[in-house]
Amino acid sequence: MKKTMVDTASEFHRSNLNYLRILFLVIILPLLSNCASIGQNAPETDTVRKIDGYKGIWFTLGQFSEYGDKYSGGLGTYTAKHIPLSVYAPKVNKTFFVYGGTTGINDRYLLCMIGSYDHAANTVTKPVVVYDKKGVNDPHDNPSLAMDDEGYLWVFVSGRGRTRLGFKYRSNKPYSTDGFQQITDEEMTYPQPKYISGKGFLHLFTKYTGTRELYFETSKDGITWTEDKKLAGIKRPGDKNSGHYQISGQHGNKVAFFFNWHPNGDVDQRTNIYYLQTTDFGQTWTTIDGKEIPVPLTDMNTPALLREYYSKKKNVYIKDVNFDEKGNPIALHVSGTGHQPGPQNGLKDWSILYYNGKEWEDHKITTSDHNYDTGSLFVKGKEWIVVAPTENSPQKWGGGGEIVMWKSTDKGKTWKKTKKLTSNSPRNHNYVRKVVNGKDPFYFFWADGNPDKMSESRLYFGNSKGDVWQLPYDMQDETAIPVKMK
Repeated sequence: MKKTMVDTASEFHRSNLNYLRILFLVIILPLLSNCASIGQNAPETDTVRKIDGYKGIWFTLGQFSEYGDKYSGGLGTYTAKHIPLSVYAPKVNKTFFVYGGTTGINDRYLLCMIGSYDHAANTVTKPVVVYDKKGVNDPHDNPSLAMDDEGYLWVFVSGRGRTRLGFKYRSNKPYSTDGFQQITDEEMTYPQPKYISGKGFLHLFTKYTGTRELYFETSKDGITWTEDKKLAGIKRPGDKNSGHYQISGQHGNKVAFFFNWHPNGDVDQRTNIYYLQTTDFGQTWTTIDGKEIPVPLTDMNTPALLREYYSKKKNVYIKDVNFDEKGNPIALHVSGTGHQPGPQNGLKDWSILYYNGKEWEDHKITTSDHNYDTGSLFVKGKEWIVVAPTENSPQKWGGGGEIVMWKSTDKGKTWKKTKKLTSNSPRNHNYVRKVVNGKDPFYFFWADGNPDKMSESRLYFGNSKGDVWQLPYDMQDETAIPVKMK
């Protein structure tokens, strides 16, 4: 008897079902298992590339005036908008830190690096290359760092606008720098990841959508992310462009950031100070007193505005964010006239803007000679500390200087210089960056470099008392002991 078309179709259907079952068991199911293993048993990279010492990247922007470039020098811990760069892990008593590195004293070839300091052994490991920037020499592409509840290290490699993508990487093992796995590639500049225990990642970043606008995204596991949502893009009537830079901090479930405004997108006129916060993982954004503000912000006179400096022709460069014992935010910032370095624009004021629970207070700390001098703010009970390059040598009018510690015991109202951390240095020091949950002696770290001409760039770390160690520039063994500076 001949088979009918129905019989043939049924046999064909059964044959295909059997084929699909085999395909699922042999190929698809193992792939799904591998996907499920992300975060638990992720495959390690075949090779781990290490560099024989801590060599920072040197960079010059190329926007010169009478007193040098707008900014230049050793920029391994640049920018202030890459937050954070370092995290202390109490379970293993180690501090992990990322920076922009290179391969040698005469090289301008950016490598996104990670290192670790073992507090018990007082040693650092050879730094590991998380991502080779493939010829890019621009430290705008430097990485940021976060750590999740399981101890996995997440490196957020910055891109640059839409011309160079950013990347998210996750360590192959908890508390280990031996190998990383790429998770995403995307448009992402100035990454500021915040890990909120039990909830996941809230990531603040910038996109060059006209010209620099602020965004955020969230993820429970670091693998699957929400769509990018715009936070701010302020324009006046007639403006073609908007522009902002944000500096953020975290206090428990609260993620807060201060940001400035670039009139019609002009970064050299950055001015004003605004503030936003969220306590519900980005579902709502509010003022300091909890009043919800719809995002994105587009109005120059939004309730998020704290200080108006545009009419005073004052530039504002926000450097760091911290909180008092009650979770009230504090912004460390530098302000002054003009974007070009040199005496024609005068010294810059270092100040804090602090919410005391009822109102915002402004208090001046000191001065320095460059808009891009950058330091960190620490709060230890009643003692507030600023560590920053506020002494204008050895390369005057260039970015950075000698590192100084300032202290306040009256919640920022008055400040006293308590210690000079570096002196008689051959190169300016700059971009002092604090460690999340930092523990002595690796409480903050930074890099040096000559802003006037290409130089080597070395990295250093310090403790809360102001003692300083230099990270080894050359390493033969897998670990080395940092050298304490006199």
